[in-house]
Amino acid sequence: MQIDKNYFFREATLRICSSLEIEKALWDCFMYIREYIPADSMLIDIYDPIVGLGETIAKADLSGGKLISIKTVAPAETKKLIKEMRKNLEMTPKVLVADRIGDHPIMGPMSEIIGHPDSAFMAIWPNPEWGFVAGILVGNNRGEKYSEKHIQLFTLLNEPFTIALSNFLRYREVLRLKEILADDNRYLQEELRQQAGEEIVGARFGLKQVMEMVGQVAPLTSPVLLLGETGTGKEVIATALHNLSLRRNGPFIKVNCGAIPESLMDSELFGHEKGAFTGAFSQKRGRFERAQGGTIFLDEIGELTPGAQIRLLRVIHEKEIERVGGSETIKVDIRIIAATHRNLEAMLAEGKFRTDLYFRLRVFPIVIPPLCDRRADIPALVQYFMVKKTQELGFSEVPSLAPGAIEKLMNYNWPGNVRELQNTIEHALILSREKPLAFDNLSDINPCEETIMPQSNERNPQSLEQAMSHAIVNALNMTGGRVDGEKGAAKLLKINPSTLRTKMRKLGIRAGSIRAK
Repeated sequence: MQIDKNYFFREATLRICSSLEIEKALWDCFMYIREYIPADSMLIDIYDPIVGLGETIAKADLSGGKLISIKTVAPAETKKLIKEMRKNLEMTPKVLVADRIGDHPIMGPMSEIIGHPDSAFMAIWPNPEWGFVAGILVGNNRGEKYSEKHIQLFTLLNEPFTIALSNFLRYREVLRLKEILADDNRYLQEELRQQAGEEIVGARFGLKQVMEMVGQVAPLTSPVLLLGETGTGKEVIATALHNLSLRRNGPFIKVNCGAIPESLMDSELFGHEKGAFTGAFSQKRGRFERAQGGTIFLDEIGELTPGAQIRLLRVIHEKEIERVGGSETIKVDIRIIAATHRNLEAMLAEGKFRTDLYFRLRVFPIVIPPLCDRRADIPALVQYFMVKKTQELGFSEVPSLAPGAIEKLMNYNWPGNVRELQNTIEHALILSREKPLAFDNLSDINPCEETIMPQSNERNPQSLEQAMSHAIVNALNMTGGRVDGEKGAAKLLKINPSTLRTKMRKLGIRAGSIRAK
């Protein structure tokens, strides 16, 4: 029978390169070449000459194609022959032929895998310049010897199999790395859960209402807005929301919007294309893309630029983004948790925050109370931070508390909230030299800020609280009820905004009522 070699080459190549699933491509090729070459099975084998280990990675026969991973150690004589063959590439035959595979010095060790040592086989050797040796074998159990015509046809498939095998090995490596990344991600998520703790300190007392709200909204996909002073633990609550959600196995990406330079805000959040701007030497995925299938936590949301606010609104509404400098629309499946210590309503009035974005984010607001409003949590927090910081500092034992230490901590106002308490305990541990912690220098660690007190013309002196109240109300009247910012009362009084709000709550002063006057 006259065979058109070009037609044979084209049809066989289409089948060999039809799929990255090498077992499927091998079976398609096997079923086709059986019309021209005696074939009952085909195999793909790779051999590492450094360790002398061969691996049969795929097999095809009449039952179908399948991936296998059967490893064999080559005998010393076979190793030597392969080494010599690789040294003399010009003298190496393009195809190896054996009337009985069990007798062949190189293919012989594979006869146990094939299960038919009496079968006739031939093999081609794609790309002898690779760091390993690869072989494509075809054989028949009929006792039919391979003719020169068969050898010529099979040799035509050397280059197509080189391409297919190269693609498969790279694809297999990608899958391996993907599995490693997935495993690393699972490990990282578990580590984050362990660091966050299975139980949030204060969940049964000062944070009980907060945790009840977390439990209600965590299983849903609704955006959550966390409100509270700096240092109250908004990141801890955000982590709890993610860990209790259906997305717990997905990524949890944290973004401090206040720490990203304005010029890089869009690039960091949404990514950029190569050449989008000076310095964009390659394509970069943004934080939203990295959060695909998981949760993104946008801390200090009030620091977003106007442009970023518009693009964030699109993410929430359309569930899609565009990289900077790109035209392709990328669909994203993420849950957004935002947090801020700023007064977003005041920013709305000043035109610094978009109204539509505010109401999109404020679907389910959770207000986290400051530490001074949940003093019952202080003893548990102290014990938790003492153990944690002792381990981090490498101390052998957790020191005890001196008499009256807890009372000092309970009576302090903690303008820096939980973060200040944590730093105070670490500071005390460093100074204690394993002695009981007394916190005698608590006022030195974080002294109260001085306030500007207006002079009174009254003959009867005011109480301290009256004088403070008078000063705060005057400052709020002068700033139109604004607490923080360059034109806020805190700036005027030279006091931390968080401390000012704490004093206002204690004195019963409401900024809203001041604005109404």
